[in-house]
Amino acid sequence: MNYSIIRYILCRVLEFQAMFLALPCLAALIYGEKEGWAYLLVLVSCLLLGGLGKLKKPKSTVFYAREGFVAVSLSWILLSVTGALPLFLSGEFASYTDALFETISGLTTTGASILSDVEALSKCNLFWRSFTHWIGGMGVLVLILAILPLAGGYNMHLMRAESPGPTVGKLVPRVRHTARILYEMYIFLTVIQIILLLITGMSLFEAMTLSFGTAGTGGFGVLNSSIGSYSVVSQAVITIFMILFGVNFNVYYLIRARKPMQAFKHEEMRYYLGIILVAILLITVNIRGSFQSLFEAFHHAAFQVASIITTTGYSTADFNLWPQFSKTILVILMFIGACAGSTGGGIKVSRVIIMLKMVKNELSHLIHPKRVRQVTCENRVVNKEILRSISVFFIAYIMIFGVSALLISLDNLDFTTNFTAVAATLNNIGPGLNEVGPASNFAVYSQPAKFVLMFDMLAGRLELFPLLLLFTPYTWKRS
Repeated sequence: MNYSIIRYILCRVLEFQAMFLALPCLAALIYGEKEGWAYLLVLVSCLLLGGLGKLKKPKSTVFYAREGFVAVSLSWILLSVTGALPLFLSGEFASYTDALFETISGLTTTGASILSDVEALSKCNLFWRSFTHWIGGMGVLVLILAILPLAGGYNMHLMRAESPGPTVGKLVPRVRHTARILYEMYIFLTVIQIILLLITGMSLFEAMTLSFGTAGTGGFGVLNSSIGSYSVVSQAVITIFMILFGVNFNVYYLIRARKPMQAFKHEEMRYYLGIILVAILLITVNIRGSFQSLFEAFHHAAFQVASIITTTGYSTADFNLWPQFSKTILVILMFIGACAGSTGGGIKVSRVIIMLKMVKNELSHLIHPKRVRQVTCENRVVNKEILRSISVFFIAYIMIFGVSALLISLDNLDFTTNFTAVAATLNNIGPGLNEVGPASNFAVYSQPAKFVLMFDMLAGRLELFPLLLLFTPYTWKRS
């Protein structure tokens, strides 16, 4: 284990955290809020600690997968711990645990909250909550790679540990250029959404915070009604952009490279859009009687399907009151999630496609034992290593889900609440059903249960294994 390079990366992360904290400081200055001192204090502390930690240069800049996974996991924990400090020091959160829960929920783009009155928060705290979504959406290590060269050809291990999906590839030969292209597209889409929301009549503050939540597929709103109080046009814009941010960014790269036909043929994207369309139609028919017109039912169905499958978590209506059929579809979408290589969470559409093809091949093998059939995705054969990793991922996913549901059940809440609370946090969605529905929050859970759910949020965002490696003794042995 190369501890020196991990220390160096963590110090870089602290410096970037200081840069991030400058924005809520600016917001506090603009709105004349005293809570801004908390952000300034943590900002200076991060700069000092990061600078002092970098005084001793790494003995070696070489690192491998083990160091990459550990560096990414510890970076996210460090960002969460420091990011929660200004929320707690501002005095607007009852405990540091609640502030930490809110920060982890923001950075992992989950959007699960312990707040019952969001509008009571200061503007700088509201801005920081939403901005953490944007930071976590594409990944802070990806941002660092886009700006600073870390360790030559070895930095692919960082991108692989932080990027969602069964496989991570480079868009261009150099990892740094790949990271830069990803962030260019991410920023471009975010700015376009801000402009469109401004046109619909939103204030700049609302347009920015809601766009941060949409881009990161997070879901923190600035009103207690989430998105319900905004105009139909504003809601439609957010619906479209939630779906766009749930698409694999490789598709946007193909469009940017003037290869639209290849982008259109992207298998995962076609399945993703197909699932969305079918779910919207089914729910629209099912909830038609609850709304005054077919268009209104379609509008709310489209918004909620987009919000859940992309794991954003915004809401325009309390879907906890919808018929069981519609709620069941939404729960299924929670697990499917968005595309690999997007800012969305969940198991990912590509994994679901490959697992279904694996089942199909196994059934075929039972009938024709001597026939050789290979699993393909995006017109390429999926190698056995990826098939193995997907199988192991699913096993680990089920185990974490089961243990988490068992542990939080000690709080003695009903099964639906516990089941959907774990589903909402492990898949980075936000709202669940019953006590943790869109009109409620996660304050009903005890502190130990909140720590279980915080672990689930981090594990879900980091695709399980980087975080699990922290608990493996072999990880910490010196090479």
